[in-house]
Amino acid sequence: MPGIHVGSEKAQGLSEKQPPQWNLGDLLTHPGKDLETLSKRLSKNVKQLETIRPRLKADLSTKSFLAAIRLGEEIAETSSRLSAYAQLWFAQNTKNQAARAFDTTVKARLMGFYNRILFFDLWWQHIDSSQATRFLKSSRDYRYYLETLRRKKDHTLTEAEERVINLKNTTGRSALDNLYDIITNGMTFSLRVGNSVKPLTREQLSTHFRHPSARTREAAYHEFSRVYSNNRDMIGEIYKTLVLDWKNEGLDLRRYHSSVAVRNLSNDIPDRAVRALLKSCRKNRYIFHEYFRIKSRICRLKPMTRYHIYAPAHGVKASYPYKQAVGMVLEAYHHFSPTIADLARRVFYDQHIDARPSPGKMGGAFCYSVLPNHTPYVLLNYTGEARDVATLAHELGHAVHSLMAGDHSIFTFHPTLPLAETASVFGEQLLSEALLQQENKPRLKQRLLLGQLDDLFATILRQAYFTEFEHQAHQMITNGATVDALAQTYLQLLREQFGRAVTVPPEFQWEWLSIPHLFRSPFYCYAYSFGNLLVLALYQTYKEQGASFVPKYLDLLATGGSQSPEAMLAPLGVDICSEAFWQSGFTRIQNLVETLEKTIS
Repeated sequence: MPGIHVGSEKAQGLSEKQPPQWNLGDLLTHPGKDLETLSKRLSKNVKQLETIRPRLKADLSTKSFLAAIRLGEEIAETSSRLSAYAQLWFAQNTKNQAARAFDTTVKARLMGFYNRILFFDLWWQHIDSSQATRFLKSSRDYRYYLETLRRKKDHTLTEAEERVINLKNTTGRSALDNLYDIITNGMTFSLRVGNSVKPLTREQLSTHFRHPSARTREAAYHEFSRVYSNNRDMIGEIYKTLVLDWKNEGLDLRRYHSSVAVRNLSNDIPDRAVRALLKSCRKNRYIFHEYFRIKSRICRLKPMTRYHIYAPAHGVKASYPYKQAVGMVLEAYHHFSPTIADLARRVFYDQHIDARPSPGKMGGAFCYSVLPNHTPYVLLNYTGEARDVATLAHELGHAVHSLMAGDHSIFTFHPTLPLAETASVFGEQLLSEALLQQENKPRLKQRLLLGQLDDLFATILRQAYFTEFEHQAHQMITNGATVDALAQTYLQLLREQFGRAVTVPPEFQWEWLSIPHLFRSPFYCYAYSFGNLLVLALYQTYKEQGASFVPKYLDLLATGGSQSPEAMLAPLGVDICSEAFWQSGFTRIQNLVETLEKTIS
């Protein structure tokens, strides 16, 4: 790639004909043996921390307090290494019985250790303010972590109750999450491709949602809906059980005032900021209505239906070899900042990327940050689609964010969830902008704009409406709703989301069964809307300020999770509780829609 040094192909894992699989050897080399070795280390550290329990009084010295925190940090680091290996091994093949058994063993083992040191967090949460202030003054990088623990004190139970909940979750919520993964990642779909009917994984089937042929797109969605609707009773009951568990623990036991408030406090985002965000998304849905009307003209789709919202322009289906995709992303990163390009390369140098689709592999994509300065792990299901290139840019952004914050403690290098999407979405913007600037041909530029707007729809409005569905579904399930009633509610919200611009067939009522975040992490999805709209505003600032913006952006990433989102964004002039701020993001989307319309000859 011109202008950057990408290193040897072997070092980047680019010499293989297929996308690479990761090497987990720098986490554990012999899982069974290492589990026992690290468990002994954990046991020793836990016993040492337990010795401080009799001294947890008002006159505890600052030196002893910080020693206890550092010991807790060591325990967290060892635990993170074990749990990361277990989860990554399982994600690589959810059908692998050895991986599943190891994951179960690790979770149970770690929960036993965690329950033994729970007393320290509970003590810290409930000491008086003057005593807490004395410790906070000397807590340095631990400060925000410690403040976060105290922020949750009104929702914390007794030590005995907390232990029971933790034990329950290993065979309750956590087990149901795994069961959902096993069921959904083990599904097989059938689709006629050419002259033969082929068995496909979900990831392979989903590539046909963007196929040039309208018939193929419809057939792919029909098959997708058929398989999920056939499993609706089982998957739907899993969802209802998980929602009731969220309600029983969060509202009944911990006394949060609403289901979403559990997530908001964890994210350190005021309720009013989330309300402003979702209100702005719902109010601006008409921008995407106009986009789909324009897209229907470009793609000659009348009527425009839900089957075709991701249709490619002019029947063209672009395909990008993995090696080319890596080069495109690194070049876009390097143009903005050589620093972030170098950090992104570490994922390839250290063989921490698993991009090859395979049976049983967890669907979608993620980036897993284990420890500060430990190169994160990236999972993709790379099939060569244009969307896969954007996904690569997105997940590498997460990795860069983690490495930029590597000087912080394991307690504070992770940003809170809404800000966790900042570098990932910014990475996608860098890629999209670079491609748009390089392209002079009107039709190809049109295709790039369509791809960018498709992604903005999927990561802003779509995610906001997932959250709207959750608001209603959690209340409905509390009141005894059936799976069919939930599906009807989902369909109604879909039709509101698309308005008259897009017809939504009834079979899409089962789509919610396929959204993992609704099951694993209730109310997670608004973080995508938050992150994308935030980045649109930041990217506009970058375009206005140029190179002077880059150091401020890198400083934001380097803060990690050592401050609240409001505190980190204040120097950039961001007020997350203001609808006007969120509107600025939609103004940029409106400009993109208008630019797209001008490409129609």
